[in-house]
Amino acid sequence: MKVLTIVSHPRKESLTFAIAERFVEGLKDAGHEVEMADLYSEEFDPLVHEKDEPDWENPMKKYSPRVHAEMERLKRNDGLAFIFPIWWYSLPAMVKGYIDRTWNYGFAYGGSRLPHKKVLWIPLVGETEESIKKRNFDTMITHYLNVGLAGYTGIGQSEVAFLYNTLAEDFENENEIKQHYDQLFQRAYELGNTYSHSLTES
Repeated sequence: MKVLTIVSHPRKESLTFAIAERFVEGLKDAGHEVEMADLYSEEFDPLVHEKDEPDWENPMKKYSPRVHAEMERLKRNDGLAFIFPIWWYSLPAMVKGYIDRTWNYGFAYGGSRLPHKKVLWIPLVGETEESIKKRNFDTMITHYLNVGLAGYTGIGQSEVAFLYNTLAEDFENENEIKQHYDQLFQRAYELGNTYSHSLTES
């Protein structure tokens, strides 16, 4: 498969990018082709200006050249992966704006649907799994991504794989911290390496 991996973080040296690198390693080792979209480095503008505002009376509207270029990139890939930190229990503005502008009327909905077989969401969560589950934030986020976004745009398979406790605040020594991060990296690699397994099983 050709998998477009969309990464959102302002710092290249962040844990988000380190996780993305391991995920891509897993994809490549499994034989997938990978295209990366680094939204910050590409200086993607997440704001929807008038030229990219949906026109409900015209599903054939010509959007801005930047949006059409991104639509072409989306179309030449079979699968998607989004890797990003959870901020305020939701998508970062950059990721939300990317979806607002590129998953637009006439392309992702409104008589047309996205062509992808699968989307995998990998949110990095600063809190522990127990903490985020306590108020059902995990359920809220998963429903939004799988149903509100992927389901509405026709993607047949959508999965959310949270990476918890990315701040590693509850560990007592450096060895425990290192072991925890090693487990996160291994999980990221496995998610890439097994990206298409559930597709072949279904």
